Amino acid sequence: MFERSNIRRMSGYIPGEQPPAPAIKLNTNENPLEPSASVMTALAEISPAMLQRYPDSLATNLRAAIAHYHGRDVDEVIVTNGSDELLRLVVTTFLDPGKAIGVLNPGYHLYNVLAEIQNCPLAKVNLRDDWLPPDDTAQRWNDAGARLALVANPQAPSGRLLSQNWLIELAEAFHGVLLVDEAYVDFVDASLGYELVREIGRIPNLLIARTLSKGHSLAGLRLGYGLGAAELVAPMLHKVRDSYNVDVITQHLGRAAFGDTQRARESWILVRGERGRLAQALGKLGIETLPSQGNFLLAHIPATFNGAKALQMRLAGQNIHVRWLNFSRLTDWLRISIGTIAENDRLLAAIEAILASGKVGTVC
Repeated sequence: MFERSNIRRMSGYIPGEQPPAPAIKLNTNENPLEPSASVMTALAEISPAMLQRYPDSLATNLRAAIAHYHGRDVDEVIVTNGSDELLRLVVTTFLDPGKAIGVLNPGYHLYNVLAEIQNCPLAKVNLRDDWLPPDDTAQRWNDAGARLALVANPQAPSGRLLSQNWLIELAEAFHGVLLVDEAYVDFVDASLGYELVREIGRIPNLLIARTLSKGHSLAGLRLGYGLGAAELVAPMLHKVRDSYNVDVITQHLGRAAFGDTQRARESWILVRGERGRLAQALGKLGIETLPSQGNFLLAHIPATFNGAKALQMRLAGQNIHVRWLNFSRLTDWLRISIGTIAENDRLLAAIEAILASGKVGTVC
């Protein structure tokens, strides 16, 4: 009754289902391994006195740890309550209401929701048949008057990796701020040499979003951060951000995570290996997947299964949860997070059994 008219008209972001344990949870792109022992030790160090006082508003020590990890200056780092908060800060800092946001379609649906909240139109550029953006993407956004563009890399939900050179050319051609959302970047094959962070500062309109939810097994903690030229970071850090946006527990555990990345790196290696194995095994079952550099696969479900939604529900009946995305171009696809070896084996065995039963469209 009292909300703004654009809020009344819009639909909010719908997160993935959170089934209780012992479900096999391959629907929200969480890390298959637990956090490092150092993080858990740091959690045990939380004292009543730490909780009694406000946290450091600027998260100075955590920002310094992140800056050291990336070889950047601390003024180029902002810490946020998950990378989703950074996305919201970017929209409210750099985009006037009514101005367009450039996005790729299909993409991370939260971008659309943030545009609706800000009452801004979307300048959508449709991905080609190969799930890559057209070469004139920047020009299309410029023609639409976009002053901010949000691009996931690796892309969501396809998992495809945009080349570093293409992104550099995109940023240089685009007239607004380009945020590259690298939520899944830790799972990119190291041999590809992707390291867009090196371009921070050299490209003045480039911001990079990172999160500890995926690569560091800390989805429950809600810790993200942004990297960009100090001139881009400063207004978000000192003007727009909530004064105490990252609590003392998160700051303490975040420093521990960056102080010991061995466990995280083990998970990246596991995911890369299982990603290839799972893609190959699904292919043998007639389910083709897109080339992915994330911790998930986008799998095309053939007519054999009577639709992607039918297979998703059939698996859920066996307490194996994958994601069906009810958006344009995605209704025949399932997004499957990479789990542990045992979880991936259970998924494959369940699909094999469904095929063998001849009742692939039956919902349990």
